[in-house]
Amino acid sequence: MHHLITQDHVDTFQKEGVVLIRSLFDDYIEIIRQGIELNLNDPGPYAAENLQSGDSGRFFDDYCNWHRIAPFEKAIRESAVAEVAASLMSSNSVQLFHDHVLIKEPGTAKPTPWHQDSPYYFVDGIQNVSFWVPLDHVSDATLRCVAGSHRWEKPVLPTRWLAQDNFYPDADDYQPVPDPDREGMDIREWSLEPGDAVAFSFSTLHGARGNHSNTRRRAFSLRLLGDDARYVERPGPTSPPFPDHGMSAGERLREDWFPTIFRTQ
Repeated sequence: MHHLITQDHVDTFQKEGVVLIRSLFDDYIEIIRQGIELNLNDPGPYAAENLQSGDSGRFFDDYCNWHRIAPFEKAIRESAVAEVAASLMSSNSVQLFHDHVLIKEPGTAKPTPWHQDSPYYFVDGIQNVSFWVPLDHVSDATLRCVAGSHRWEKPVLPTRWLAQDNFYPDADDYQPVPDPDREGMDIREWSLEPGDAVAFSFSTLHGARGNHSNTRRRAFSLRLLGDDARYVERPGPTSPPFPDHGMSAGERLREDWFPTIFRTQ
């Protein structure tokens, strides 16, 4: 087990679906910041501006750029994140799914809506983990996660952030998006420093407040998979879509698109 985590981290992640790991990316802060600037200057095909006309600030996000933005790939392959992920997931291998950049400029009132990631993805399995890494000090617009929500019987209906409509036409297999604050759920959130990482399950309900501070909130998120990850069909288009992937239900994700970045000896 890597020295940055203990068995308590693993137990908390397994039980609550979210755990804080301090200083995981301390040696890669400037490298990831460089990658984010490259991403902003050259957005990928999935880049989005998540504000309506008249909304204040700027809420930019983009994903699936690690293969074309060298600083992202360097941080992913050279940091301890894959080894830490293997321990948290209790997995012998770690496969890279995708990266995600989320930026809220100062004065961006719009919150990140409450959601689970797993309903958007074409991946099934419980061995998975996301890392949410701030590149600026963050308190007001920090990530918020509902402890234990990764064990809910029904997943939360995925919605489009900008249009705020349902992602899939048939909602029978999903529950409506709850209001964790109003319903008194167990919300975990921390004041974070650059390089800290919140690790959470794809099935953990999470969101973030708007950025009412006078500083930027840049976040780099990384999604990783374990031994039991398999391709699964969804009732509509997935996000990310990964067009023409050629996989069939029940197959492991193809290694040439989703490389294994760690394997136990």
